[in-house]
Amino acid sequence: MSKILFLAGSNSSTSINHKLVSFAATHIPNHNTEIIKLTDYDLPMFGVDLEREKGYPVNLKMLNNKIQESDALVISVNEHNGNISAYFKNTLDWLSRLDRKFLEGKKVLLMSTSNGKRGAASALEYTKNVLPRFGANVVESFSIPSYSENFSEQKNTITNEILLLGFIDVIQNFVHQIEI
Repeated sequence: MSKILFLAGSNSSTSINHKLVSFAATHIPNHNTEIIKLTDYDLPMFGVDLEREKGYPVNLKMLNNKIQESDALVISVNEHNGNISAYFKNTLDWLSRLDRKFLEGKKVLLMSTSNGKRGAASALEYTKNVLPRFGANVVESFSIPSYSENFSEQKNTITNEILLLGFIDVIQNFVHQIEI
């Protein structure tokens, strides 16, 4: 049984990406799943002067420990102006300073969603390209465009049948990858 860590790269209290990773966690049976909020690991804005003067924040070490204890991760990224949020970028900056290969040996399912028609595709693409630099093996990715039209929060499901079938396929492929 693998330990899978779920998180969203958003600091919004109403994050639709957090709702998406929470939904994904319900579709992975027979594994130890844990959903966290990055806001529980608050980090200051990264800067080399701050790092030199104060070292690594305790919250950073706690977050890194969660990642190290996991076998795989499911990460959903939000998008701000065609890129990942400054919040998530800051988290990646801190983690990579503590340990450049903080995702070494971790299989990752990347997801994204937004209310736009592209479903945060630019942020997803950026993240797919950058996480391998930190050792990640991105084995699957999935995006839900037009979140409010394609996801029912009341029913906690993807309402677009084609998207739901694609999501299930991606989840099954991800689970297969972490089991081999």
